[in-house]
Amino acid sequence: MTPLIFAFKLLIAVPVALVLALTAIWYIWESGNTVLYDSFAQKMFAGLENYGLLAIPLFMLTGEMMNEGGMTRRLINAARVFVGGFRGGLAYINLLANMFMAAIIGSATAQIAVMARAMNPEMEKEGYDKGFAAATTAAGGLLAPVIPPSMMFVIYGVLAQIPIGEMFLAGVLPGILLAGSFAAVIFLVGLVTGFPKGGWFTRNEALSALLHCLPAALIPMAIVGGIVFGIATPTESAAIASLIAFLIGWLVYGELKPSAFIDMFRRTAVNSSMIIFMIAAANVFGWVIIYEALPQKLAALITSVTSDPLLFLLIVNLVLLFVGMVIDGIAAIILISPILLPIAMNDFNISPYQFGVVMCLNLTLGLLTPPVGVGLYIASSMSGVSAGRILKSLWPFLLAVTIILVLLSAFPWISNFLAE
Repeated sequence: MTPLIFAFKLLIAVPVALVLALTAIWYIWESGNTVLYDSFAQKMFAGLENYGLLAIPLFMLTGEMMNEGGMTRRLINAARVFVGGFRGGLAYINLLANMFMAAIIGSATAQIAVMARAMNPEMEKEGYDKGFAAATTAAGGLLAPVIPPSMMFVIYGVLAQIPIGEMFLAGVLPGILLAGSFAAVIFLVGLVTGFPKGGWFTRNEALSALLHCLPAALIPMAIVGGIVFGIATPTESAAIASLIAFLIGWLVYGELKPSAFIDMFRRTAVNSSMIIFMIAAANVFGWVIIYEALPQKLAALITSVTSDPLLFLLIVNLVLLFVGMVIDGIAAIILISPILLPIAMNDFNISPYQFGVVMCLNLTLGLLTPPVGVGLYIASSMSGVSAGRILKSLWPFLLAVTIILVLLSAFPWISNFLAE
């Protein structure tokens, strides 16, 4: 009965956090083991007793401060210095700026919203198709869950009980590969459609853009450098990054006003609390998984079909693609990791780092695919272009992601090289 209750709640669009908590409550009642109600609240709180979870609101706050402090615009200008003169230069600028932002924000939806406001009007002014401009921005958002820091990596690392810093390192090569595949898509689409020719900055303009960007560039350097060189943990790096973003936006650029703090803190608190509550609810949902022995039952079913790790990952990719279409990526990570990760590690000897990268990238695809497609509709509302028109231009990027997912599934070293 419990699986039916769980499925019914999802179908009627009950928030995932409540689905997890209410399913656990129902299971306790159905099993007759009502003494577990006495420790229900403690079990939820225990799911939050992890230092790494502090990184989530801190990375969100860093992104808020960057937007308010004018750092996003300066990073885009710096990207123009390197690729602005190529044919289709503004599309490459969009991609490169998305890489910079991915190393700061760590949230695909937030990144799509920020970059859509900044890049879509500029691309439309220079004669790019509106659908392609919105599709390029939306696709760039897919870099956020892979290029460190990533909120999905933080959550997955907590659930998988692996070092978050090493999980971040696992995403470096896949992130570069993904960005390279998007650049190839832009190049090929440009050959077919004929993009506008870009223009290079003069030497003085280039130097000015780079100098103005240098303070903002300290933020990704502090985050990634602190983790790579072992100077700070991911949580400490997030705290340092938010402090740097505050000081640069307020004292250097002068665009971050103290009057904006209350709104920034409120948005950060609301957005991060939703994620934190889902994690707490997932901890009590673990009771259902343990008592029902779901991983063991599913492992027996899958191993009866195949014993090949690659085929297992391809099956998982297919399942996750459908899951991501109807459930938010972060919610899906919380929901599925406790079920599939033990199977991947124990029955197929798959590294948790490889599995995490594949899972996070795959589930993020759901942001851009109907029927939920939150990222797709954010890009649509920000650009004023219908979701259908964006999808027409988006499919080459989605094909590129699919190819990268197959490569990540087939070659574990791409994810494990820096992490292990």
